[in-house]
Amino acid sequence: MSTDRQIIHLDQDAFFVSVEMRKDPRLLGRPVIIGGLSDRGVVTSCSYEARKFGVHAAMPARLAKRLCPQGIWIRGNMDEYSKASHEITEIIREQVPLLEKASIDEHYIDMTGMDKHFGTLKYARELRGKVIKETGLPISFGLSVNKTVSKMATNECKPNGELSVARPGVRPFLDPLSIRKIPGLGEKTFIKLSDMGIKSIHTLSQIHPEYMISILGKNGLWLLQKAQGVDDSPVVPYHEQKSIGTQSTFSNDSIDIQSINDLMTSMVMELAFELRQQKKQAACITITIRYSTFETVSKQARIGYTALDGVLINKAKELFKQLYQKRLLIRLIGVRLSNLVNGFEQIDLYAESEEQYSLCQAMDKIRRRFGPGSIKLASGIDLKL
Repeated sequence: MSTDRQIIHLDQDAFFVSVEMRKDPRLLGRPVIIGGLSDRGVVTSCSYEARKFGVHAAMPARLAKRLCPQGIWIRGNMDEYSKASHEITEIIREQVPLLEKASIDEHYIDMTGMDKHFGTLKYARELRGKVIKETGLPISFGLSVNKTVSKMATNECKPNGELSVARPGVRPFLDPLSIRKIPGLGEKTFIKLSDMGIKSIHTLSQIHPEYMISILGKNGLWLLQKAQGVDDSPVVPYHEQKSIGTQSTFSNDSIDIQSINDLMTSMVMELAFELRQQKKQAACITITIRYSTFETVSKQARIGYTALDGVLINKAKELFKQLYQKRLLIRLIGVRLSNLVNGFEQIDLYAESEEQYSLCQAMDKIRRRFGPGSIKLASGIDLKL
């Protein structure tokens, strides 16, 4: 059994929609849908009022419009959502001993040992109240003995709620829930287990470990432990400047801007692919140039959280154009993506059309099979993904 800890999971309620409602209070209580506005668009987020009609994230826009014809559609603004996310993170970070930013709209806090000084539940309530008061955005929290149970507690008390599940109450809380409620359980696994008659967490928790491994491999044992309320994964400290990057030194110093742009495009695509593989997204991009004189200059820009090739490539080219002023021979070019957080799926759905989102997925599938450099964008292709 896992050692008891005091883990708080904080999650913004319908985060993108909440930011829009803060900007325009007339949207409160309305079926708001954020996503691509064309029939080929995809739903990124929607209000709880829209969810009552069956609308959900990743749904094709044309289906959402049929289900909820009175829906209020908003294209959305990732820059605004990113700023709101940073705003919330800074408020929380100043108040807690150990913080993990799990995605653009959720955080984990480890308060283990701090309950000797004050009640963790009381503290969580005060922190939630502070976020709501200072940002005007709704937020829910779950408090329990590990990350899995605290996240599930949050999911059960949303929207705008709170739920504490102490050790004696973990199994009574988990057992009646559908296996679909387990974080990280994918659709294929859900269907497979359901077809076997395993639909509740209680039923899943009773399965023999060896049998779980036989049907799902190592993932089966991981899933069984979650169903039993066991999760030893730590709260990983949040570092704003966590980053990935790459650079290339030319065999011969160059002033061929087209070739340099093509190389930079390939570099950005490989980094974006790596981001998606890690299920992360970036909010900052930096371009570095080293001239033949060995003078090195850099320029960076904050961007809305993304892991999409087109957004990052266009920003990289824009930064390079601003940075390259001396018209000197270039020796090295570097690209770095930073301010990383988890949760790329939510942002990747922010593509304008299903076809472009599908293209991104198809290219990733080829890369996973044949290697990161196995597919490139043709020179001059429209990058407005």
